[in-house]
Amino acid sequence: MMVSKNGACSNHIAQGPCVIFKTLLLLCIALCLPAWAVIEVDQLSSPELSERYLQLVAEYRCPKCQNQNLAESNSPISVDLRTEIRRLLEEGASDAKISDYLVARYGEFVLYRPRVQSSTYLLWLAPAVLLAFGLLVIVFIVRRQQRAGATEETGLSDAEQAALQALLSEAESPQGNTSDSNKAEKE
Repeated sequence: MMVSKNGACSNHIAQGPCVIFKTLLLLCIALCLPAWAVIEVDQLSSPELSERYLQLVAEYRCPKCQNQNLAESNSPISVDLRTEIRRLLEEGASDAKISDYLVARYGEFVLYRPRVQSSTYLLWLAPAVLLAFGLLVIVFIVRRQQRAGATEETGLSDAEQAALQALLSEAESPQGNTSDSNKAEKE
């Protein structure tokens, strides 16, 4: 035990594990908070409705959040929408009716897969157009490289071929090497 200047006793050895335990406990609680955040308390009347409910809340986007579905979002509007979907399911509403209700109230933004209509043609067709454009660019580049490779394979003209043969034969002849070396020695 150590005595501090003000006279209080402190046991640093005993406090060490206690502080570590408290820190680990707070860390575990903090890590568990997201799991507690979206716990649905109300149960639906049948397992089929529960399955449809889980599918629907995963399919619709939260109007307030950035790219979170209703199942993942903790915003008050998401809680209200989950309650509304649960109510509509219990009343016997079809998935299409629930979708129409949400779109009428919050717009096309709530749909992760927007409907194909005149206002969403660009959204649906842009990936296909970009893919086709990319394939055309790749085909153009490959053909251009093949043409460039074909012209390089033809190689030298007849005059260049004759000059090359002359240089090679001159380098291979033993007289050419000795006469050149003799000339270099005389100078």
